[in-house]
Amino acid sequence: MTLNEFHELLNKHSIVVGYFSTESCNVCKVLRPQVQQICEQFDIVHFEYVDIEKAPELRGQFLVFSVPTIIIFVDGREYKRLNRYMSLQDFEDELKRMVAY
Repeated sequence: MTLNEFHELLNKHSIVVGYFSTESCNVCKVLRPQVQQICEQFDIVHFEYVDIEKAPELRGQFLVFSVPTIIIFVDGREYKRLNRYMSLQDFEDELKRMVAY
C-alpha cells in the first residue's frame, strides 16, 4: 500500500483503524484477527492492515517505531494510538464511544 492509497482510504471512510505490523511479529499475528473482529462489529469502522516492511513510507509518515501499533483515524486525522501493550476491551470501548458520537 502506498501513502497515496492510504490517504484515499482515510478520505473514503470516516473511521479507519490502521493495524501496523510485520509478518515476523508473532504477537501481531495473534492480535490481528481479534482487532479485526472488533472492528467488524461496527459498519462505520474500516480495518486496514499495514505491513510496515512492505510500506516503509507509511511507517515514516505515521512514526511507527514498534509493532503492533494501532492508530485510529477519525475524519482523516489521527485520533488515538495504541502500542505494544493494549487492552482489547479498552480498544472496543473506545470504538463504541466513537461510533455513538
